[in-house]
Amino acid sequence: MNLDQFQTATENILAGIRKVIIGQDEVIRYSLVVVLTNQHALIEGVPGLGKTLLARTLAAALGCDFKRIQFTPDLMPADITGTNIFNLQRAEFSLVKGPLFTTFLLADEINRAPAKTQSALLEAMQERTVTIDRETHRLSPNFTVFATQNPIESEGTYPLPEAQKDRFMLKIPMTWPTSADELSLARRSLDDSAPEAVLQRGEVRQCLTELELMSMREALGQINVSDQLVDYAVQVVRRTRTDDAILSGAGPRASQGLLRAARAWAALSARDFVSPDDIRAVASPVLEHRLLLRPESELEGVRTAEVLDRILHEVPVPR
Repeated sequence: MNLDQFQTATENILAGIRKVIIGQDEVIRYSLVVVLTNQHALIEGVPGLGKTLLARTLAAALGCDFKRIQFTPDLMPADITGTNIFNLQRAEFSLVKGPLFTTFLLADEINRAPAKTQSALLEAMQERTVTIDRETHRLSPNFTVFATQNPIESEGTYPLPEAQKDRFMLKIPMTWPTSADELSLARRSLDDSAPEAVLQRGEVRQCLTELELMSMREALGQINVSDQLVDYAVQVVRRTRTDDAILSGAGPRASQGLLRAARAWAALSARDFVSPDDIRAVASPVLEHRLLLRPESELEGVRTAEVLDRILHEVPVPR
């Protein structure tokens, strides 16, 4: 697939998603970055913004098998992985697969599940395998997790382990719609053009085959990334480890994610090269959730976004 075909395919996907999702263009682009790089995303926002609807619509546009898990404090690993059940007729154990056996998984309110359940999900995210009763089963090579969490509610939640947060390439913030978008949504909700109704009627058609998705991912190899920009991305990540306000900085996986995301962002912007602006555009969703501030910095009201913005201004941009 050449870059012109890449752009045509991207426009088809965006047209399908926009039949349901009103506004939120930046969030949609970040979501496509995650899919194109075959990674996972954490979507953060208050209830009612359409986080679940976005994931369902994206899966429909890509023609992927879709399953949803509502995470709760009493959710056990077997509830998501499945288990072996004894079949009396056959006198043998047979595997009953859980919702992890899919291509596109929505982990709703992921921070409500305990550590034991999170560990089962962590294996699936990193290795794309599931281990049940000491037997390992492979998942789809396109297995993708879109997890959601509410940033303002902490009762009944568990902090995500740092190792698990590091497996999410992007943390996508979803904010309130603009006045015009909210007005359009309110009008559509009064008739059969409401976003949920459009999705349920199947009006979001499959825009890509699995082979075409693989071709789009391979097309990213045509996007040029100069050595100077690779060095710039690495220096930004390394700078997070020495900043006085940060207790724990980003690791090497962040450097890889930053460059992969920047390359996909450039491709979505119809360019065959990565610029410093592409790296800066994806720096916040790639790095912010990987940084841990010092307690004294938090007491002073310092925000992670402010520290990251300062770092981006301090690291020299290649010419």
